[in-house]
Parts: sequence; C-alpha cells; structure tokens
Amino acid sequence: MKAPTRGYWCECWTQDIRGQKLPEFKASFDAYSAPQADRWVAVALRTISPALDPDASHEAWEWLQNGRADTRRALHRMQPCTVTITQAHTRITWTIRPVTYLPLADRQDAQLPACAYAFRPQTTD
Repeated sequence: MKAPTRGYWCECWTQDIRGQKLPEFKASFDAYSAPQADRWVAVALRTISPALDPDASHEAWEWLQNGRADTRRALHRMQPCTVTITQAHTRITWTIRPVTYLPLADRQDAQLPACAYAFRPQTTD
C-alpha cells in the first residue's frame, strides 16, 4: 500500500459583501507542492486581472509581485495561506491549506461483488 502524500488543498470562494450572504464555493485544486499551489492562484489572478477595476487589479498585482514570495515561504513551513481581492461588491478569496492525501484502496487485487458486474448504464433511447 502506498504511503500518505503531503500536499495542499486549494479553494476559491466568492462573497457578495453588500449583504449577509454566505460565501459561495467556486473551484478547488489539489496541489502536491508549494510552487504548484501558489501557481494555481497566480494563474487565476493573471487571467482575471484585465477585467478587474483599478483597485482590485492593484491588489492582484501587489500579491503577484510581492506577496507571492511570502505565500510560498509560508507554504514551505506548512502554514495555511489566503489571498483576497475585492472587485466592486464581490470578495474573491483563494485559500491554500497543507493536507495529507491518503491513498485510495487498490481494487486490482480485490474481488468485486457480483452486483458490480451486473450494472448497466442507463440509456437515453
């Protein structure tokens, strides 16, 4: 059996800051290194930055140019990190948390129950 693997669980959430609405989950990514985790956030920020207002764009580029190194150092110390920008009435937050990924059970050596072989996908005829 494979040993657990260290990595980082990355998420992106948005929240309308005008009211009492809860944050909405938008995306997640499983990274296996600190550079891979902070690159996920960096790619997202570079992708959306042309559509951001000047203040939000400044926040994004400030992190890309200055905050990213601090984030990477914190990740190497296995500390969670958050990157947040605010665009108009929307707060966008990326979180990166250190995790331990557990390997899934290997089914190749296991005998599946008979019902597993009886399953037929539903057709749309």
